[in-house]
Amino acid sequence: MVELTDSERADLISTAHALADVARTATLPHFRAAGLDVDSKGADTFDPVTAADRNAETAMRQVLAHRRPDDAIIGEEYGPKDGTTGLTWVLDPVDGTRGFLSGTPTWGVLIAVGDQTGPVLGVIDQPYIGERFIGGLGLAQLVGPGGQTALRVRPARPLDEAILFTTFPEIGTAEEAAAFAALSAQVRLTRYGMDCYAYALVAAGQIDLVVEAGLQIYDVQAPIAVIEAAGGIVTDWQGGPAYRGGRILAAANDEVHAAALAVLRNTCGPAN
Repeated sequence: MVELTDSERADLISTAHALADVARTATLPHFRAAGLDVDSKGADTFDPVTAADRNAETAMRQVLAHRRPDDAIIGEEYGPKDGTTGLTWVLDPVDGTRGFLSGTPTWGVLIAVGDQTGPVLGVIDQPYIGERFIGGLGLAQLVGPGGQTALRVRPARPLDEAILFTTFPEIGTAEEAAAFAALSAQVRLTRYGMDCYAYALVAAGQIDLVVEAGLQIYDVQAPIAVIEAAGGIVTDWQGGPAYRGGRILAAANDEVHAAALAVLRNTCGPAN
């Protein structure tokens, strides 16, 4: 892990806030706006992208070019940029573009910074409702209309009392969907369609589990940092590191994580 001084930590936190601020400015004029143009990046599936995605990432890259030009960048819309500091910013300008174009305030801006071992700081920002979840480098905070509060995950409870979220009911492959269904059958409540906001709810102590598959590096690094800072755990479905994406199990605590992991392992083999 890259060694950081106190001033470097403060600069990373300040830069993360600056990135979230400009992304808010870039995305909000397009949210619920009439005549929003939508393109699809997928050849066979609908993978939407809008001006909000592109403008927000462009604005964040401009901030980094000014404030931290030697850091690397991985962004969903404009790909990688090499750096020399050992630190990489991972940007998803609109996580949940389907929700964005549907008018639901469940999308968010995801910002993370870390090294080859994973993220050290993450931000989940929901511009429309004005909530910013930030975790890492000594922080675990929600800043929003109600002021500033500490993030803390839910205490342990049995799996049959847990609340489980995922973005799509048709999760991943047929095998992955079957594993999710097996887990869903054992929890108290399953809900769908929250995009990155579900991960924020784990950190805020509102829900117990998020399970997804087929995620990219820019989908997961910010949620990992925020949830871990709040006392939770995020792994893949075999209990290994999840910071490169793939199958994701985010849990409020070790106990519910172990229970959910056992179900997923028993019904779904390792990823190819």
